[in-house]
Amino acid sequence: MRLLLVNDDGINAEGIQTLARYLEKDHHVTIVAPDNQMSATSHSITLTKPIIVKKKNLQGIKSEAYSVSGTPADCVRVALDKILEEPVDLVVSGINMGTNLGMDILYSGTVSAAIEANIYDIPSIAVSAEMNDGKACYEIGAKYLKYILQTVNDRFLNSKTVLNINTPCVDERNIKGIKVCRIGGMIYDYYFMEEGNEEEMSLVVSGRRKDELEKGTDRYYLKKGYVTVTPLQYDFTNFKLIEEVESWLKKS
Repeated sequence: MRLLLVNDDGINAEGIQTLARYLEKDHHVTIVAPDNQMSATSHSITLTKPIIVKKKNLQGIKSEAYSVSGTPADCVRVALDKILEEPVDLVVSGINMGTNLGMDILYSGTVSAAIEANIYDIPSIAVSAEMNDGKACYEIGAKYLKYILQTVNDRFLNSKTVLNINTPCVDERNIKGIKVCRIGGMIYDYYFMEEGNEEEMSLVVSGRRKDELEKGTDRYYLKKGYVTVTPLQYDFTNFKLIEEVESWLKKS
C-alpha cells in the first residue's frame, strides 16, 4: 500500500520514526510531519503566515520525509495537495507519545490529523502508545498497528473510516487482546494559581482529576491490558435530535 505517515510530536520524534521503520519494510511510505512539537493543537490550521516545507533525511529511514512549519492537520493538507504525486491508500498518524483516550481525542493533534484525512475521503488510523515511567512503548504500538493493517480487509480501506488505536505499556506477553470499544468519559485538566492577585494571575496545568473507569470504554479496556480500537467520524451532527430541535424553533 501507499501510506502517508504524519504525527503531532514532530518529525524528529521517536514514535513516528519507529513506525516508519516498521511500515516501510512492506509499504511505500511518505513522512510529512511538523517541524516541532505540536501536541494538543487539535484540528487547528495555519491561516495567517506562510507554511514552510523542507525535505529531510532521517537516519536509518529510507522513506521520503518532509517537515512542515504547521499543525498536524496542515501536514495532511500539504501532503495531499502539494507533495504527493500519487494518491495514498491510507493515512497513519502517530505513534503518539502517550494515549489519546476518551475526550482527549478532541484536543489531540494525532487524532485530528487522521480525521483531516477522512475529510479527504481517505481511510486513516491514529495510533498512540501508553507511557510508563516517562517513556512510551512505541515498539508495541508499531507491532500492533502492523498486525491490524495485515488483518483488516478491503472493507476498511474502502470505508473511509477513522480508527483510533491505543496500546498499553506492559510486557507484550501480558496483552490480553484487542477490544473494539467506545471512547471513555471526561477527564478535565485543572489549573493551579501559581501566583497573582485580583488583576492578574499566572496559571499552570498541574494534573488531572481522578475518575472511575466506565466499563466498556477505551480507558477501561486499556487499563485491563487490552489494545483498544475505536471507530471515529468528523460529523458531529446529533441526528437523533434534528427533529426535536426543529420542534423547539416552531411557533406554537
